[in-house]
Amino acid sequence: MSLIGHLFPPFVPTSIKPYHQIPIPTSQNPSIKPILLSNLLSLALTVTFNSPLPALAIPSINSQSPLLPPTTPFSQSKNLQTGLQDGKIRPCPSTNPGCVSTNPKSSSFAFPWSIPETSAQNAIQKLQEAILETQKNVKFQVNEVTPYGQYLKAEVDGGFGRDVLEFLVKGDVVTYRTMATKVTYIYPFTTAFGDSKGQEERMKKISDQLGWYAPSFDSMD
Repeated sequence: MSLIGHLFPPFVPTSIKPYHQIPIPTSQNPSIKPILLSNLLSLALTVTFNSPLPALAIPSINSQSPLLPPTTPFSQSKNLQTGLQDGKIRPCPSTNPGCVSTNPKSSSFAFPWSIPETSAQNAIQKLQEAILETQKNVKFQVNEVTPYGQYLKAEVDGGFGRDVLEFLVKGDVVTYRTMATKVTYIYPFTTAFGDSKGQEERMKKISDQLGWYAPSFDSMD
């Protein structure tokens, strides 16, 4: 017997006689009505209405679908990532023009600083002091030793909000990224307003306070 036979055994209603017992109308017995077709039709309808209907997949109102990724530069700028990436300072995001980074993949690129030998032993301490001297409302958030160097993250007052400063000190080299956390967009949220001049000036004040060598494109002319 097939699988269908196991699941759906033959159905023979007791109220209907087998077809070979049903009288067939003849010319000698015209009063007998043709009931075979009507009984078969009733049987088909009975089986149809008693069979379970296929369940429909209706989404629940309370079900939570995964959030869609940001679709505009404005929404993407609300989720700025910080911290090291593959052991390096991150590049500036394309959605944030108010940023400068020593990562070569960044469009707003800056050269790393060189630490003199006299500051090599306490470079992080001197860097923190220079930030406190040149910036407003400084809040140091992270200061940790990683396999890639010592990472320092600070938050300071920016022009229209709080800015984030990130440094990675490894040997006598300092890589960094300075970035505005608030990005102004022009309607309809596809073009960011601003530039990296303010961030460049901030980093120049810090490097001048330190007295560390900070090469630039202007110095190469």
